[in-house]
Amino acid sequence: MTRRPSSKPTEAELAILNVLWLVGPKPVRDVNETLQTGNAATGYTTTLKLLQVMHVKGLVIRDETERAHVYAAAMPKAQVEQLMLGDLVSRLFGGSSQRLVMQALGQTPPASRGELDEIRAMLNQMERDL
Repeated sequence: MTRRPSSKPTEAELAILNVLWLVGPKPVRDVNETLQTGNAATGYTTTLKLLQVMHVKGLVIRDETERAHVYAAAMPKAQVEQLMLGDLVSRLFGGSSQRLVMQALGQTPPASRGELDEIRAMLNQMERDL
């Protein structure tokens, strides 16, 4: 059972989590090299320190059996998305999922036909489950 993180990830921590979700458990050097290819280029020591802090916060787990410690995301991406979205709905939209959805659908560019079809299918399934 994975423990709930003690706090939400920062933007830099999310960049690292996205690497770990994409490529799986990796040592610091590999995580840092992957970050260099993206927009969030950071130094090795910065990546190391972020991973150490993330370990304390419960965002990553660390395998210390090898000389180079291997880090992995402590929770699946969908679970972190759910936690962060719940916090956003609560703090910004007063707990109203409807207001969140209305804002999201009113953005430019608008949702595609395929996205709207998926949303309709999800709403239909939610209604059947009531």
